Amino acid sequence: MTQNVAILIFDEVEVLDFAGPFEVFGVAGSTLPDKPFNVFTIAEKAEPVIARNGLSINPTYTLTNAPKIDILLVPGGRGTRRELHNPTLLDWIKTQAGQTDLLLSVCTGALLLGKAGLLDGLAATTYWNAMDELRAVAPHTTIRPGERYVDNGQVVLSAGVSAGIDMSLHIVARLHGTEAALATARGMEYDYWKP
Repeated sequence: MTQNVAILIFDEVEVLDFAGPFEVFGVAGSTLPDKPFNVFTIAEKAEPVIARNGLSINPTYTLTNAPKIDILLVPGGRGTRRELHNPTLLDWIKTQAGQTDLLLSVCTGALLLGKAGLLDGLAATTYWNAMDELRAVAPHTTIRPGERYVDNGQVVLSAGVSAGIDMSLHIVARLHGTEAALATARGMEYDYWKP
């Protein structure tokens, strides 16, 4: 069964935070006999999103017209600091968390999950320079600096930028087996991840 993977984007999102996982889930589809993932971007509004360093992205869907989401990925970047004060987005993330199979974050995307109250009692990681910010918004969370990703079951978080690729490969392995994840990594010529 194909799972819908929604990757949230917003102004000043870190490019590799969303593009790395997008590539992993997209490439995984070419390594397996059935299409395991339908990957798309989602934003608050139907207008171009300006990522870090001026990259313009057109979101596939908005918060109000997206299909059912099985896996939601919340990336990081400087824009997360503004989105921490966006109740519409935080409420939407919280609602989705109650409906999705998996809730993933990359880098400072963890700050949005923490602010939405979704990390209480869990373990988490984030970008190395944002650990104190995560402690401030998620005081009831066990912070694990130095870990590439932390798997809590439904909620899985990764450290910064390229660590999102590792976490996404971990999810492919978890859902479709280690060989599928290794084939995906080979297809991307990504040699860093080890199961």
